[in-house]
Amino acid sequence: MSSTDDVHKHLGILRRRDKKIAAAIKAAGLPGSRKLRPGFATLIRIIVDQQVSVAAGASIWAKLLAATGGEVTPSRLLNLAESGLRSCGFSGQKARYALGAAEAAAAGDLDFDALETMPDEDVRAKLIALKGVGPWTVDIYLMFGMGRPDVWPVGDLVIQHSARALLGLRTRPSPERLTKLGENWRPYRSSAALLLWHYWHHVSEKAKAAKK
Repeated sequence: MSSTDDVHKHLGILRRRDKKIAAAIKAAGLPGSRKLRPGFATLIRIIVDQQVSVAAGASIWAKLLAATGGEVTPSRLLNLAESGLRSCGFSGQKARYALGAAEAAAAGDLDFDALETMPDEDVRAKLIALKGVGPWTVDIYLMFGMGRPDVWPVGDLVIQHSARALLGLRTRPSPERLTKLGENWRPYRSSAALLLWHYWHHVSEKAKAAKK
């Protein structure tokens, strides 16, 4: 899932298999890949984006880039320390999470080159061992930082809301139910997730337009 062409190829397969996927594509069009460069900076960016709005995450990240001279590395993060990260907009908790990841990377305990050769579940186990890195953060890193094709972020609220709308469910599905619902989209669940994010944006914009 390293390119938009890959995403479109995967969704082309899924749309022939599932009428709901075909309906989402017809309504919202095809999404792009959102591929990011693998490594430390991308993991920190995902930690920044935990439980904040897109605008808030972008603002914090811009301040962090300015504070680190445009390159987010373990050593530069450690030099900022908690006070420097908080001045960029990090909460105290997130600052400690980011510094913990920086310490692990600086010590060689977190080797991003080694992660590239590991299967998904081994990457998951390695990253979740870091304080403040949970299933959602790992899913997003696997999808966007590593381009893994069959990641299904069932804890993501937008995915849950989009699945409810697309599948005509009465309520937002739990992670457990969403896991079952996504089985038909293997081995391309990352592309299905991209489509659901894209579809929810379409649904939300359409709802806003209807209120005007």
